[in-house]
Parts: sequence; C-alpha cells; structure tokens
Amino acid sequence: MAEAAAPPGRTQAASPGPLTRAGRWLHRAAAVNGHERQTLTLIGKSTLVASIAWYLAHEVMNASTPAFAPFSAVLIVQVTAYQSVLQALRYVGAVCVGVGLQGAFGALAGPHLLSFVLVALAAVAIGRWGRLGSQGSQVATAAFFAFSTYAAAASESQGLAELWQIIQLVLIGCGVGVIVNVLVMPPMRYRNAEHGIRLLGAAMGDLARDIAPALREGELDKHHTAHWRQRATYLGPMVSQAQAAVRTAWESIRYHPRRVMQRHRKHPSFSGYQALVDALERLTYQMASMTRSFDQWRDADGSEDHREFLRAYADLLEGFADSTDVIGRLDEDELREQTRELRSAVGRGHETRTRLAGWAEAGSLPVSDPSQPYGILLAEAVRLVDELQYTCDVLEQGVDRSATGGG
Repeated sequence: MAEAAAPPGRTQAASPGPLTRAGRWLHRAAAVNGHERQTLTLIGKSTLVASIAWYLAHEVMNASTPAFAPFSAVLIVQVTAYQSVLQALRYVGAVCVGVGLQGAFGALAGPHLLSFVLVALAAVAIGRWGRLGSQGSQVATAAFFAFSTYAAAASESQGLAELWQIIQLVLIGCGVGVIVNVLVMPPMRYRNAEHGIRLLGAAMGDLARDIAPALREGELDKHHTAHWRQRATYLGPMVSQAQAAVRTAWESIRYHPRRVMQRHRKHPSFSGYQALVDALERLTYQMASMTRSFDQWRDADGSEDHREFLRAYADLLEGFADSTDVIGRLDEDELREQTRELRSAVGRGHETRTRLAGWAEAGSLPVSDPSQPYGILLAEAVRLVDELQYTCDVLEQGVDRSATGGG
C-alpha cells in the first residue's frame, strides 16, 4: 500500500539543531540584559576569580594544596554583591570552625579513628547551626579535608602548618571572589522589582475587567464565578514572586560601588517597593474575598434592583481596573506623574463606591439580610477601595522620601 501523502499546504517545521539554539541563546544574551546575559556574566566571573586565586595560591604562595583557593572563589560568586559578601563570611566561618576542630582534636588524640569520629560528630553538629545557612555543610567538608591533610603530614608541626595554609587559601579565594564580584559588572535590579509589581497590578486589573462585563450582563453562573475565584487564588503566588524580586533588587544595591559613589542617582529613586508589595498583597486578599462572595451567590431574585446592583458593581470594578492599570505600568522614571494618575483614579473609585452604597440602601434590596450577598458585597467594595487608597498613599510616601533623599 502506498504511503499516505501529507495533507497539502501543511509542512512540519524542522526542529532547530543545537548550533541554531546556541546561536539564538547567544543572540538573546547580547541583545537583552536577561537571564542569558546574567548566566554568561556569572560564568565569566567564576572563570576570572578561579584563575586569579589559582595564580596566587600556586605561583605566589607555592601552596601544597592550591585548589582550595579557586574552589573557595568560585563558591562565593553570587548573583548580587550582598549575597557574595554574606556567603563569603559564612563560608570562611564554616571552614575556620572545621579546620579548628581538626587542629584541636588532632593535637589531643592524633590522626586516629577516634579523633576522626570526634571531629565528624562535632563538625556535623555545628554545621546544623542556622546562622551558617547553606554553608553549614562546609564545616564537615573542611574538617574532613583538614583531617586528611593532617594525617598525611610528616610531623605534628607540619600538620598544623598545613591546616593554617588551608585557612589562608580560603581567605585568598573568598577575598578574590568578593572583590571581583563587587567591582566587575555587579547587577542593579531595580527593574526586576518593578517588573514583579507590574505583573501583579496587571493581573488584578485583568481579573476585575473580566468580572465587570459578566456582572453588567447578569451572567453569574457557576462556571464564571468558580473561574474568577480560581484566578484570584493565583494572585497569592504572584505576590510571593514580587516579594522575591524586591528582595533581590535591594540585595543588588547593597555594597554596590555605584550605590556608594551615588553615580546611579540621576533621578529620585523610589525606595518603597517592599511597602508597595505589602499593600498590593492586602488588595489580593480583598479580591479573593470578593470573588468568593460571588461564587457563593445563591438564587438571586433577578429583579430590576438586582440587575442595577450588578451594573453598579461592574462600574466599581472597572474603576478599580483603571487604578491597577497604573500599577501595571510602574516606572521609576515616571513615578510622580503615575502617582497623580493613581490618586485621580482612586478618587473616582471613592465616588463610585459612594453611589453604589447610596443606591443600594435606597432601593429594595435586602442589604441587611445576612443570608443575601448584597451587604457582604457592599462591605467588600468598601474594603477594596480603602485598600486601594492605602496603596496609593504608600506609593506617594515612597516618592516623597526619594525626592527628599530619604531613600
């Protein structure tokens, strides 16, 4: 039987080969300051610090175990200068403790099995100390290397000298790693924080805009309300991502040379990212509570007052979306103008909320009946606008602090 011919006009695109994918990856690294470029930067830094540390340990010191220096240098090259300094301090502390344990037990009991057991027990226990963080395991690693070095030494004095040399090599490696990481292309991550906040603001605005037309048309079926409630739950992880982006942004400017020399302050710098994310987190709680109220709606009467209530609520949500759109366009260079725009949108939100409350109370809807959702939704509307007002206040305070140098 002849093979079936492929349908006319349809061809299957060939999967790009490894060279093509590598070329595209390098092109992205050259064109955009994104993950690809950051990866290349870390690779280059690690190669540089390892080479310098090896030269100092092998050529200058003529150390018997020079590999400790480049290993230490590469280990503490982190994304931000702050993390590099923090990890270097923890790593040096862990190594000093591990080597010190071997020095103490080795001098007392010698390089025997009993002393190894004691060193291992103490090193593993101390490595659990929370202050050492991810470097806690290095206590045991350093202790075991130190034991091996001490046991291979010809005499006790030579063994102790070898242990001291290990500490010197680690100090050299960490020193080289920190200096290079701080001075050579350290990242500034303001825009990462902005990006996380933009995504969160845009997501809340999109959800509000999707709910409003359905309310205006009276489409409160279970499919719609369950979908809104599910989307509101997705806002929680987005808050966590925004908070992580803010932490990285602040870490990127600590110990940054441009931060110290103040050269990067060409314009007022907004310092209220964390407070803004916290305020947005409160807004996500209100969004989740509101969508839960819609999802729990039962047997609405379908009267004209009911439909008018939904239309008024739709107006409120559209105004809310206008406000979150401003947050979704957050730009440090335009914050003062954006703050004025947000305050204007929030003011309109207050007016819409007041009209909604006044109309509902004047109508025939059972607002005070706890078995009906109207009173609950009115309370949600009040809290939603109040939290939006608080978010606007936080943004304004951050801009004012930056303008006055409060950082």
